[in-house]
Amino acid sequence: MSSKRIIITLPAEDKHWLEGYSRAQKVSLAESIRKGVQKLRKADGLKSYEKLVESTYGLWKKGDGLAYQVKIRSEWKEK
Repeated sequence: MSSKRIIITLPAEDKHWLEGYSRAQKVSLAESIRKGVQKLRKADGLKSYEKLVESTYGLWKKGDGLAYQVKIRSEWKEK
């Protein structure tokens, strides 16, 4: 199998998360990205993602989900 180099652009917060993940796993950023791509391929990529979204659509029945997230996340900042 031949390899090809690519350049990707990530939002700063995603890059920061990826750096932390890679440090915790003791692997390079490139290896973390390769593993992510492999998992997507094994899961049949977009088709599996779409099936997951379809199967979970409408499960949240407790009101405004965004308002709930904001409330919960504001509690994280206080601690």
